[in-house]
Amino acid sequence: MSDFIAQLNDVGHQYEEGPEIFKKVTFDIESGSFYFLTGPSGAGKSSLLKMLYLGLKPTWGSLRLFGEDPLKMKPSSLPFLRQKLGVVFQEFKLLDYLKVIDNVSLPLRVRGIEARQARKHAEELLNWVGLSDALNVYPSILSGGQKQRVAIARAIVTRPQLLLADEPTGNVDDEIALKLLHLFEELNKMGTTVIIATHNQNLLEKSPNPLLIIKEGTIIKTSPQRKSS
Repeated sequence: MSDFIAQLNDVGHQYEEGPEIFKKVTFDIESGSFYFLTGPSGAGKSSLLKMLYLGLKPTWGSLRLFGEDPLKMKPSSLPFLRQKLGVVFQEFKLLDYLKVIDNVSLPLRVRGIEARQARKHAEELLNWVGLSDALNVYPSILSGGQKQRVAIARAIVTRPQLLLADEPTGNVDDEIALKLLHLFEELNKMGTTVIIATHNQNLLEKSPNPLLIIKEGTIIKTSPQRKSS
C-alpha cells in the first residue's frame, strides 16, 4: 500500500471561459497526517477539496489517490475508491426526509451493514458530537451548528481513510469549534488522514498541525511547528 493518500504533480485547473484556479500544484499527503487547508476567500480551497473527492478533474497534471490514478480507472471502480473518503460539505447535504440517526447511518446501510448495527454506530457517533437528544428528529428543525455536527458524524461513521472537511466550524461558536477539532484529532489518532479547509484563525492557533496554504494559485506546505497559545 502507498505511504501517500494523495499525490498531486503539476496539477492545474481552469474553469471554462474563466480564470485559472490553480497553476502547477505539487504536493503529497502522507497517510495518517492532518493538514489545515487555508488561504484568502476565493483562493480555491473548496475547488481543491472537490478535486480530492473526485468531483472536479484536473485540467492538466496528475492526481493519485490511495496509489491509484482515478482518471485511468474504469467508471465502475470509482465508487470503491470513493468509499475510502469521508466528506463534510459547507452546505451539509442532509436528507430532510430522514431522521438524524438515519442520515448518519445511511452510508453504512449503503455498504450492506444490517440496520440495527448501523443505527447503533450512528447513535454512538451522535452522542460523541453532543446530539444524543436529536436522534429521532428531522434535520429541518436543527440549527446550523447542529446540522454541521450531523454532517460530520455522517462523514466519519464509515471510518474513512481520508476525511475532507470544508469549513466544518463555520456554523458553530468557538467552544463547539474546539470540541470538533478534538473530535477530528481523535479520528486522526485512529488512523484517518484529515484535511480541513478553514479560515478560522482561532482554530489554526490552537492546533500544531501543518498547513497547506493556497497563495496565488499555488500551494505552500508548512511543517507542524505552531503551538497553542
